[in-house]
Amino acid sequence: MALVAGQLLGLASLAAALVSPDGTGRLPAMGWNSWNEYECNISEDVFTTVARQLVDLGLKDLGYEYVNIDDCWSDKELRRNATTNELIPDANKFPRGIVKTAEVVHSLGLKLGIYGDAGTDTCGGYAGSLGYEELDAATFSKWGIDYLKYDNCNVPSEWVDEYEYIPEEPESGRAPPGYDWGTSNTAKRYRTMGDALQKQNRTIQYSLCVWGHARVQEWGNSTGHSWRMWGDIFPAWKGKEKWSWGLMPIVNQASLTWEWTDFGAHNDWDMLEVGNGDLTLEENRSHFALWCALKSPLIIGTPLDTLGLRKPILDILSNRELIDFNQDPVYGASAMPYKWGNDRPAGTSDMEHPAAFWVGTSVKGIHVFLLNTQDVAVQMRAVFAEIPPLNATASEELLVHDMWTGEDIGTFKEYFELEVKTHDTAALRITTVDGKHPNPNWSPK
Repeated sequence: MALVAGQLLGLASLAAALVSPDGTGRLPAMGWNSWNEYECNISEDVFTTVARQLVDLGLKDLGYEYVNIDDCWSDKELRRNATTNELIPDANKFPRGIVKTAEVVHSLGLKLGIYGDAGTDTCGGYAGSLGYEELDAATFSKWGIDYLKYDNCNVPSEWVDEYEYIPEEPESGRAPPGYDWGTSNTAKRYRTMGDALQKQNRTIQYSLCVWGHARVQEWGNSTGHSWRMWGDIFPAWKGKEKWSWGLMPIVNQASLTWEWTDFGAHNDWDMLEVGNGDLTLEENRSHFALWCALKSPLIIGTPLDTLGLRKPILDILSNRELIDFNQDPVYGASAMPYKWGNDRPAGTSDMEHPAAFWVGTSVKGIHVFLLNTQDVAVQMRAVFAEIPPLNATASEELLVHDMWTGEDIGTFKEYFELEVKTHDTAALRITTVDGKHPNPNWSPK
């Protein structure tokens, strides 16, 4: 796949990706976040209850370890302590402070995350951290925080970028040739907090909620552990609602920018909406399979108290084979699109019909993901000769395994074909007939 000069420069710098000494950030983060379900209706009880549910539902054992507080946790009126300037938690929502919430979460073997903003105010109008980065990083560390989601609202005029890049606006980002986006004001704002976090005696995973602005993929790997690449998600298959987007526009952007992910450097396609809204079972399956394939952080955003009553949703979120691909310890790169479908050329941008054929690798074999964006069930064919890592073995008999059922489908030569339901994604693992990796030296990049 051809890469532009800026992408080559960014890929070359992935070796410098930020991985904390204890390994934090090497693999995509997994956990739960309050925003999609609760928005501002949060309290200490919400997070301590969720922590227990992660344990009771077996999700902790699968790797979901972060319990993340989103916006609206601080005192909106008092904002900061008049003497110390420290952020003040809302006493009604957190009567024992954030410290006690952290203690409960940590006692269950989990980690606590919190929300901040690289502007003067958060998106909800609470105190931001711009100008207070050193103090806020120290405060979060003192409270026992393990993860910071750092948003991008309410940026004052003096901090606006000279050249703005917004991925949803194709005409943006008209910077001079060779411009280094790592020198942008956006990069400086986020780097200041990243530097402050690294000075603490506590490891805090740093999630840059920067919405893909200032081409964050070109500098985010040396600043944080993951970075948002697009606007907010909402639980719909396609389209846009205010500033939030359905699944297919996000997957479309991922089709064009997948190559920036590797160990310690993760494109973040936003929190999971699995189990929310009116997504069908098949759409929920596609959502989870693709986020796993893309090596995106897996942050659940649905209420856990009803997951026991919604076993199909719990089964999706608990799919061990897909999680293992996302968390593979040997191969860090995202799956890549190898064919767009509908006879469209590679690199086609289409917010309703992004790339349909994806391939990645893990210690277990070659993985193929077939996304049906059509509104009817279709026959989808994986031709082995078209799949880059299988070119050399295309004429051999190969074993195809279904990652959804955990069962082998059978052995095939030259191609494999199956019916994929509308908006569903087939998740397949391909090995030699005796179960060995057919091309362990291959990587998507």
